[in-house]
Amino acid sequence: MLIQEARRRISEQAHLHAFISLSAEEGEGTVVAVKDLIDVRGMVTTGGGILLPDKPAAEDAPVISRIREHGAVVVGKTNLHEFAYGVTSVNPHYGAVLNPHDPSRVAGGSSGGSAVAVAAGMCDWAIGSDTGGSIRIPAALCGVVGFKPEFGGISLTGVIPLSRSLDTLGPMGPDVATVARAFGEMSGERVALEGERRKPRLAIPAGWVSGLDPDTQRAWELVSRGVPEIEFADRGVLFRNGLTILLVEAAAFHRRWATEHPEKYGADVLDLIRHGFEVPEATSLEAFGAADELRAAARSAMAEIDALILPATPIVAPPVAALGKEVREQLTRFTRPLNMTGQPVVVLPAPTSGLPVGIQVVGRTNSGALAAAAWLEMEWRGLAG
Repeated sequence: MLIQEARRRISEQAHLHAFISLSAEEGEGTVVAVKDLIDVRGMVTTGGGILLPDKPAAEDAPVISRIREHGAVVVGKTNLHEFAYGVTSVNPHYGAVLNPHDPSRVAGGSSGGSAVAVAAGMCDWAIGSDTGGSIRIPAALCGVVGFKPEFGGISLTGVIPLSRSLDTLGPMGPDVATVARAFGEMSGERVALEGERRKPRLAIPAGWVSGLDPDTQRAWELVSRGVPEIEFADRGVLFRNGLTILLVEAAAFHRRWATEHPEKYGADVLDLIRHGFEVPEATSLEAFGAADELRAAARSAMAEIDALILPATPIVAPPVAALGKEVREQLTRFTRPLNMTGQPVVVLPAPTSGLPVGIQVVGRTNSGALAAAAWLEMEWRGLAG
């Protein structure tokens, strides 16, 4: 894609609020959109908020320097849920990011702008971040491929944090091959999908998948047929501990700003920050103390399989007008636990008509997750739910 074409498409679809700012860059390389948590030389980093200095970054974050080495051209900074602390990307400062499949519905968050940029053809691929599902949720709701790599594989220097114990960066793209190449450029880790044709050993985590809406249920029945269940780490325990760590670390980062300038936050994000102030110390210590054991148990459970599959979300994209606090739990139900385990996860669009449904492919390694997703992508071609 030429960057001039990308800018034309962004302009024509400005009503989707996918971008906060556009770059002045020129060139003929791969056109990449960058979530506005990440420093790009010469551009202001807002974090989706209005608290940070209105001063352009002096240098690229290391992840941006890496992709430039491969010829990437940054087209702009994408919109997001304020400070990445939410799942809808309804941003009070820069507009609600709207779903290109139905603009009355949310794009998901917090990397909603990046997902929309890919889904609406505004870039070749995009960078998002994921702390509780922030790549996987919008990828699922917008019908694109998203990848949350194994924890710790990509530098977070020059990135506004939400929860350093859980934060990851990853790519979003139109297909698995694009995402695999993008991940290689972001991380320096080589992932070769060419020639990968071996059927992966798949399983479903027992007791995890329930409460699906009709559209998601139909898609899930189609892709899960014949896949066995295995015992896996308890979803509720992973979810609760992951949420506790997120609340505590986000509250610590935002404490001064939220105390001195609460009026500069959206109401939902301020509520979450204040909730983090109230987490008992004993609860916090228990969550942090359990992390290593929970991660080890999850990996041990997958010793005899290549990948788990499960829905990314139990519901399709909800309408903007019908949002409530329950949506946060619904949209993170199947994603947040896998930040706690630290495992690599690809979200792949299910072969279904209507609003998109995303399926998580949970691997033991980055290359294994991407290879399993590539095999499923090929197998699902031509199917329709």
